[in-house]
Amino acid sequence: MFYHRKELFRPVNVGTPDPHFGQFLLEQFGGATGELTAALQYWVQSFHVEDAGLRDMLQDIALEEFNHLEMVGHLITQHTSKIDQTKVHQAPLFAMKGIGPHFVDSQGSAWSANYINEGGNVVRDLRANIASEAGARQTYEALIHHTKDAGTIEALTHLLTREITHANMFMKALDSMGKLDDPFFGTIQPDDTVEIVYNLSQGGDARGAWNEAPFKYVEKPDATGKLPAGPINPDDEHRRGAKAVRH
Repeated sequence: MFYHRKELFRPVNVGTPDPHFGQFLLEQFGGATGELTAALQYWVQSFHVEDAGLRDMLQDIALEEFNHLEMVGHLITQHTSKIDQTKVHQAPLFAMKGIGPHFVDSQGSAWSANYINEGGNVVRDLRANIASEAGARQTYEALIHHTKDAGTIEALTHLLTREITHANMFMKALDSMGKLDDPFFGTIQPDDTVEIVYNLSQGGDARGAWNEAPFKYVEKPDATGKLPAGPINPDDEHRRGAKAVRH
């Protein structure tokens, strides 16, 4: 059951509307890293989580992301509500579709459920969520660099901050499960190459923690498999000069 309270989670006050910047803001409404994607991703993930605490965390964050979607929507509305003819060419998308948010990104591409990254394993989902928060944070930082409006910067800075908070929460959740720095999850055990690393980009090689002990470093790896026999395809074209098959 959902209720909507007709108040914003945080204030949104645009001083100088800029429809061109409003089009940039669509990235966080209908874009791949946007708030709609995050809200639906975390909400759907919560349905398969057995642990009540983790399920509650995912639902809390999902609902906060819906609050953020509302904030971004009002930012877009305020930036596009006063489009005059001198600025229409800067934001053709709003000239065609009208003011306010739309389920498209800054390039006009429609939002897609393909943006949502979820599966049936909570460890896998939490790791995906950390990456999602990083992508959103990066987008907010880019947006802040493209506006000088104080009210917009204040709102976007808050949204950027919350992405950091959520990433920290997901990391703490993984840590509580002993999975923050343990890449294994699921029920299938890895094979005997799990601690082997290969030097496959040779020339100017560098060593670091990623290819030192406890890893076994193979400087000059050799292939151990052979190519399978070529396919037999009666519908394929025959080589020139080969005897034609007559029917």
